Amino acid sequence: MHALRGKEFIEYDNPFDVGMTGLLGFASGYKAIKESDALLMLGTDFPYQQFYPDNAKIVQVDIRGRNLGRRAPIDLGLLGTVGDTLAALQPLLHQKTQREHLDRSLNHYRKTRKRLDELAVNDRDRTPIRPEYVAGSVNRLAADDAVFTVDVGSPVVWAARYLSMNGRRRLIGSFNHGTMANALPHAIGAQTAFRDRQVIALAGDGGLTMLFGELVTLIQNRLPVKVIVFNNSSLNFVELEMKAAGIVNFGTDLHNPDFAAVAQAMGVFGRRVEHPADLERAVADAFAYDGPAVVDVVTARQELSIPPAITVEQAKGFSLYAIRTILAGRADELLDLVTTNVARRILD
Repeated sequence: MHALRGKEFIEYDNPFDVGMTGLLGFASGYKAIKESDALLMLGTDFPYQQFYPDNAKIVQVDIRGRNLGRRAPIDLGLLGTVGDTLAALQPLLHQKTQREHLDRSLNHYRKTRKRLDELAVNDRDRTPIRPEYVAGSVNRLAADDAVFTVDVGSPVVWAARYLSMNGRRRLIGSFNHGTMANALPHAIGAQTAFRDRQVIALAGDGGLTMLFGELVTLIQNRLPVKVIVFNNSSLNFVELEMKAAGIVNFGTDLHNPDFAAVAQAMGVFGRRVEHPADLERAVADAFAYDGPAVVDVVTARQELSIPPAITVEQAKGFSLYAIRTILAGRADELLDLVTTNVARRILD
């Protein structure tokens, strides 16, 4: 089990991997922790209390003493590095043969992973394009040692769920502070440090527009960063939070330019993608281009990045959002939400 910042280090060669937990994770990781008897937290300041087990013994190891017991009551706190602590702990452990919980968790993970991967496809050429398909395509076409930087918001959700790590790839983002518009500046730093590696920025349209002028930095410093834009014409994750709180979307619309055309005017490779059939070719061409590139992908605004567990308050919030949206005369928005997340999948 891992949180987001552990994804690139332990996910790829762990035969007991059951997925991520937390707001960015998915059902199998949540279920594995909730059903556990003991939880060993290694160097993590995991903040989401609703994802902790209810009755398990919790042991936390951290070099930062202030983090011990900060997020949830713990039965034992150990101050020290993870490496030193595990080295001392390992001789004291005795292997057990009971595998019911492990096998149940692994089986649930396989089913969950299959359902997630079924969304990362060309949805019969229907538009707008699923963001899962964008992330999945980037993952397949990227280099084995690519450095990915991701904007806070929905791009980090798709990265967490669809980018495959292998011990050579890196995943960088503002995972502690949640800073908007971080993908492009992080990519500039990564490409400056690693001139010979492929650096890919997964940018939201809201994030990119905040620092759009930094494309000039790519030209000025001859940095061949590839920018993939999830263009859903909204502050997408903010809208999701508003829905969960029962608030009708307000102030989240983005009236975007054609990012690819603007990039071309600045001397950067630009390609706009509005149809799923054109996506992989556009991404492949951008990756093959000897210089900075922007791929502007028009994605589904109402695709829900649903967390693995929904609280009663969130469910009430969504119901209240639906009622208020209809009363506000915006039933077409609600219909789009249902069509994107329910009808398309039932019809499939």
